[in-house]
Amino acid sequence: MSELERWEARFKEPGYHFGTEPNAFLKSKADLLKPGQKALSIADGEGRNGVFLASLGLDVLAIDFSPSALAKSQALAKERGVTLRTEQADLETWKWPVAAFDVIVGIFFQFLTPELRTRVFADTKRALKPGGLMLIEGYGLKQLEYKTGGPSEPERLYTRPMLQEAFSDFASIEITEYDAMLSEGDRHVGMSALVDLVGRK
Repeated sequence: MSELERWEARFKEPGYHFGTEPNAFLKSKADLLKPGQKALSIADGEGRNGVFLASLGLDVLAIDFSPSALAKSQALAKERGVTLRTEQADLETWKWPVAAFDVIVGIFFQFLTPELRTRVFADTKRALKPGGLMLIEGYGLKQLEYKTGGPSEPERLYTRPMLQEAFSDFASIEITEYDAMLSEGDRHVGMSALVDLVGRK
């Protein structure tokens, strides 16, 4: 089964597997976001984060490679009374625009191989406007002990040195590693090892 088939099968199931409320890290950075900004939410899944950004008045494009996930995104946006642009996209083959977004958000998109992750990080940096904001959250290596979500392959997890190297050309980056209880639907539940990045191009 391909990665797309695996996620499509998951998202075809009823309900919102990661809940309908925004990721806690993203919500905590709301003060950095301004109405009217153009935002990209990559691998947005069922829309909880894209819809949250739209609720703050941002012009949001949410991309995911699962049609079923995007259908749920649009349903959630309608329920919340916001406009959310969605596009079916594979991060590996999507035609990334250049200097098009004020904000790019990537929450738990750790299905990428290290080689592809390097390419996608570079694509996101090019797509961000000068002075733009990058918000990324993922699982760290200690997540292999907690086993409360995320990939089981250590090479797909984040470390501070890896993110520092990937975004070393940014004007500023702030990386935070910590453990926290997650309660995001039925897929991210329990004590988790998290790594957050806040970057300015």
